[in-house]
Amino acid sequence: MQANNFSLTDYLHRIDYTGTPKADIETVERMMRRHLFSVPFENLDVQAGKIVSLVPEDIVEKIVGRKRGGYCYEVNGLFAMALEALGIPYQFVAARPMFYPARRPRTHMALVLTLGDERWLCDLGFGSYGIRAPMRLDALDIEIAQDDDTFMMTLGDDGFYVLRAKVDGQWTNQYAFDLSPQEWVDFVPANYLNSTHPEAIFVRMTVAVLMTEAGRKILGGDSLKIVEHGRTEKRTVAPNELAGILAREFGLTMPGA
Repeated sequence: MQANNFSLTDYLHRIDYTGTPKADIETVERMMRRHLFSVPFENLDVQAGKIVSLVPEDIVEKIVGRKRGGYCYEVNGLFAMALEALGIPYQFVAARPMFYPARRPRTHMALVLTLGDERWLCDLGFGSYGIRAPMRLDALDIEIAQDDDTFMMTLGDDGFYVLRAKVDGQWTNQYAFDLSPQEWVDFVPANYLNSTHPEAIFVRMTVAVLMTEAGRKILGGDSLKIVEHGRTEKRTVAPNELAGILAREFGLTMPGA
């Protein structure tokens, strides 16, 4: 996947990446962290009544040009362009979110890249309990600490990997995926569902998440949570405060503002 207007230099500037990038896992990890700390996960276009565009050039213009964020297809799609520019092989995977009370379709997009004989999961668009660095697919049933978060990858007999996160001291399944190849166009129906379905969380409420060195900031509807080193502060956001909160905590401007 590539866009005519994508520039690796501009992308690295957008995420405040310094140094010379290389086609190695150290670069991927640094690039992923800088992206997570600079580009918020957000659904403001959906809340404005728009269907999120999956045109690659639109994604570049939105996130790099206008310094917006996006949800999984946008942020992972942009990261895929950077991987391609570095010559790093990758594939899209379709994942089934597992933290809902009812079984959901495989609407989440993530990336699996290959370096040498190792495959790594990269995901910049899962929101609250998304991974903060690449995870090796063969590092199974091992607790992986990433800052103050802890993750684990398991592999079932059905060939599906399950990403788990420790939430309030308990292991919680986040999503499951296999390695069946997915094309960019395969996510068009899921994107339409997430942009329009009345039961989709992105339609129901404003969502914004930004990772920080100490934790994360999470806006969900009228609730703002600031997580720092495992401690959470929570407050209610009044409607007239929303624009200011988005600008101050997430660096975002409301569409049309």
